Amino acid sequence: MAEITAAAVGKLREMTNAGLMQCKQALTEAGGDLDKAVDILRKKGIATAGSKGGREAKDGLIVQHILPGSRVGVLVEVNCETDFVARNETFRAFCDEVARKLALDPRVDLEADRVAQVAKIGENIKISRSQRLEVSGNGLIAAYIHTGGKVGVLVEVGAGKESTVASDEFKQLVRDITLQIAAAHPYVVTREEIDPTVIAKEREIAAEQVKNKPPQAITKIVEGKLEKFYQSHCLMDQAFVKRGEDNVEVSVRDHIARAGKKLGDEVSIRRFVRFQVGEAKA
Repeated sequence: MAEITAAAVGKLREMTNAGLMQCKQALTEAGGDLDKAVDILRKKGIATAGSKGGREAKDGLIVQHILPGSRVGVLVEVNCETDFVARNETFRAFCDEVARKLALDPRVDLEADRVAQVAKIGENIKISRSQRLEVSGNGLIAAYIHTGGKVGVLVEVGAGKESTVASDEFKQLVRDITLQIAAAHPYVVTREEIDPTVIAKEREIAAEQVKNKPPQAITKIVEGKLEKFYQSHCLMDQAFVKRGEDNVEVSVRDHIARAGKKLGDEVSIRRFVRFQVGEAKA
């Protein structure tokens, strides 16, 4: 039998918000496998879905740089050891310069810059990840960094006509979409992008949670739970953060369709990236 360490129990609790004893029991049942333990807790209805691997204890900043013309942009996470350094203007300037260089050339070697900054700041610094997007066809790249630099978003939004991209209405729509992604934390644009094995697992967990219900009710309940999963994970299915002109809640999909109708064009969210400081890499 695998040894269940206090560190493993703590990690599972961080990932699920379940109680310590519940975490220990789930790990024991799962033979020490964290992912299986998460599923066990979720089937019992005492944990919610979390990002694989939980979160790491890191500090730092998310920064962005959009090149002139808004057709190329980059999002970068730069880590340091303390919040004190993360708020340091010298460190922030370094991060901004890293983003600018990566936007210009994704293959640029930044190791010498990083080492020099470590010597200047006195803390270990790591350029942990970056994502660069470039527009294909008509559209633009936009970014949003939440106050404090702990969350950042990069998105590509497309349009059918070049004139649409230049309009203030389109630019406002794109800004609203970046705010939506930052606030609501979707994982994909549409439900079609979700791995079928993930949907199968969600269906299995939902069915287990209601297994004592009448058989004729289980299918309906499971489908309802899946719909809520889509509304949480898929950008187009989420409730839009801003209400419509009639003060009625609409989905992101409906909002974009309305905006496209006003613009006389077809608008589409092609892809997005959302970084949060300290996220574990799956």
